[in-house]
Amino acid sequence: MTVQALRTRTAVSLNPPAGIDVALRGARHEVLVVNTLRCELDTANAVLRAVDQANLARGVRYRVLLPDRVRAYPTLTARLTGPRFAAANIRTVPDVTLDATVIDGALAVLPHRHSGPAGVALLRLPGAVGAIVDLFERIWSTSVALLPDDVPPDGDLSTREQELLALLTAGWTDESAAARLGLSVRTVRRTMSDIMHRLGARSRFQAGVKAADRGWIS
Repeated sequence: MTVQALRTRTAVSLNPPAGIDVALRGARHEVLVVNTLRCELDTANAVLRAVDQANLARGVRYRVLLPDRVRAYPTLTARLTGPRFAAANIRTVPDVTLDATVIDGALAVLPHRHSGPAGVALLRLPGAVGAIVDLFERIWSTSVALLPDDVPPDGDLSTREQELLALLTAGWTDESAAARLGLSVRTVRRTMSDIMHRLGARSRFQAGVKAADRGWIS
């Protein structure tokens, strides 16, 4: 069902960007966040903001789903796993295709660019909100926790990235490395793509050489 169709049933109201903060301040029990990171990488307000920090402080539960590539952005990962948002349960999956925030299982906040570049739509139709929650739960069941140990210090590789790069440069296949590290093959390939991009490497072998030169792997 489209947003336009929902609007005709008074299930959606359009709001300026501040509308999401107003909605979040009313949270009582749990907030679900799923974010593609398409627009907010390494920005001051990426994923979670001051209103979310305040909610966590008063006991609102947060579950956050992000794409695995968040680990390639040290500033953002350090912020999300730091003390401000330590109470939030943040997990990742290989890919995220939806931007949405669900408040107390009753209100969904979705991007709505027709009401401005950062405008939002507040969706209250129970069936539609329930469908978003069901999708979230299915993805959540396959996700992996984002932990402070995943933060690369000073732009270095995370422990997981070091292990993966060492295996692949030693001749392990994507499939065998994925099995060894408990990752999906898709995550292995995406992570290697991120590492190569950060190193300016054109091949995995070159990435291994460059990483060794920087002392990232031995």
